[in-house]
Amino acid sequence: MKVADMHCDTIWELYNSRMNGGTASILENTLHMDLQKMERGDYLIQNFALFAHLGQTERPFEYAMQLADLFFTELEAHQDKIGIVRSWEDIEKNRKEGRMSAMLTLEEGGICQGELSYLRDFYRLGARMMTLTWNFQNELGFPNKRISQGEDRPPISLPDTENGLTERGIQFVEEMERLGMIIDISHLNDAGIWDVFRYTRKPFVASHSNARALASHPRNLTDEMIKTLSERGGVAGINFCALFLRDGDYGVGKPENSYCRDMVAHMKHMKQVGGIEVIGLGSDFDGITSIVEMKDCSGMQMLADEMAAQGFTTGEIEAVFHKNVLRVYKELL
Repeated sequence: MKVADMHCDTIWELYNSRMNGGTASILENTLHMDLQKMERGDYLIQNFALFAHLGQTERPFEYAMQLADLFFTELEAHQDKIGIVRSWEDIEKNRKEGRMSAMLTLEEGGICQGELSYLRDFYRLGARMMTLTWNFQNELGFPNKRISQGEDRPPISLPDTENGLTERGIQFVEEMERLGMIIDISHLNDAGIWDVFRYTRKPFVASHSNARALASHPRNLTDEMIKTLSERGGVAGINFCALFLRDGDYGVGKPENSYCRDMVAHMKHMKQVGGIEVIGLGSDFDGITSIVEMKDCSGMQMLADEMAAQGFTTGEIEAVFHKNVLRVYKELL
């Protein structure tokens, strides 16, 4: 079953490894994702995010450009296996040539430092999707609220229904629509998400977000959001992080198991709320600490098997695994 995954943090992990003297490559490494594992997992396209932690860098644009250099250097070295895409036609060309596809994305709108020119530069570079926020307030908007519980406990996360997009954030989503860069509402707060609906017309995505009805973390989508996203023609990618799959007593430094059955439970709920067309995949591989049942991206077919075991038809599995995401890409790219 061909895979289209809307989010991973593999480039960021590879960059950190290189900064610490490591030699891991995109071809082969010990992470969740590399090209050899992707081939075994039957990947069609993977989105590779450039992620900047605003609490750890004062120059996010420059930092993201360093990550971009690693992305291009690594993938250009393996053009026999994977091709970088900037348009729908590139995806089709790579598929006909028997190659996988790689899409460059941005995780943290603060990478642009509030400059529309930087957004356009990233588009010229090949970036085709961007989250407006991560876990920090930036020039564009706000994440949901995080309340500290001390060093030994994770912060409490609460929905923020008051602080919408800033004036600059509204300008950014309008420019992203004009350019053909896909708006990604994962990590954005509730008020900001509704502003994206208000100030845009085209489909957009929540690249790695689940259903809040099943796991109460506000990184997940409410039923109303899922339904409205479906009506807009957008897609939400199932996130493999245990924290977003089920509620539990999560402690700092305490990895939790992520099970395929929980991922499928979210799919069932989202199908009931918004229809099968709203569901995609957004693993968040190499951005999560959970112990994933399928181990890494080579085991993606385990999820397809679990979907079949729980009553999803072959057509529905194909829709979730790649067709829904490709529908959005074909319309917007």
